[in-house]
Amino acid sequence: MGSPVLAGYAAGPRRQAVAATAARGLRWFAQTRGIPASAEFLLDYDVIEAFCVAGLPGRASSTRGTYRSALYRLARPVHGAPGQRATPFAGAKAPPPYSPAERAGLAAMAAAQRDPAKRASALAMVVFGIGAGLRPGELVALHGSDVTRHGRRVAVHVSGPAARVVPVASPYAGRAARLAARAGTGHVFRPGPADRGYKNFVTSFALALAADPAGPRLTAGRCRSSFICDHLAAGTPLRKLLMITGICQAESLARYARHVDGAPAKAVLRAWDRRQQAG
Repeated sequence: MGSPVLAGYAAGPRRQAVAATAARGLRWFAQTRGIPASAEFLLDYDVIEAFCVAGLPGRASSTRGTYRSALYRLARPVHGAPGQRATPFAGAKAPPPYSPAERAGLAAMAAAQRDPAKRASALAMVVFGIGAGLRPGELVALHGSDVTRHGRRVAVHVSGPAARVVPVASPYAGRAARLAARAGTGHVFRPGPADRGYKNFVTSFALALAADPAGPRLTAGRCRSSFICDHLAAGTPLRKLLMITGICQAESLARYARHVDGAPAKAVLRAWDRRQQAG
């Protein structure tokens, strides 16, 4: 949808990408209902609401909420503040983080894989998931050269729509550096020819690992949740936490905060977002 709706929209690359995707969906929704294509009509709050409630079949509530927030930011300069409360969407619950004992068990499980390539990839899921919070697609795209080391500090340079630099948590930094050095310029996770665009590429790999049936299952979702919850528990400032996780809005952290005693409440996170938008 181009120029009239997104013109002058100033935000980071991640927010711009989300806004562009939401705007394309809104334009398609409006076209099917005969709504004029000008920003005045497309960005009417009632049109946005109808799109987010009825125009996104099969999408998670969290996605609907993210799109609506992006479109509301676009609509505000055109129509001012919304005049009524938006339809509440139930946020998708984040998986619980791994406990210290579970993390140790996952690392041992990864090290126990007989095939060296499978062993390294299993460990990469643990190290770059719990230690750096990478999403599945980001892990799949990771090259050894994307990981840098300066003394004890190891960082992951994530590419894509949520491009960022993530400091690896200290318990995982050494292993992250060794895995990256071994991969060189190749892929860290499942190197060699592979269908990396396959949606369940990481999940299918994890399900095929030899593991104790009574132990915790290795999943990218719980690994990322562990990374985010660790930072919430440590009191990492919200601006920094959003930056290193690639999350657009602080309110999205509420999904994880429910697992962390003393983490900011959803109302606090929402208020922080409003202050940023107002600024």
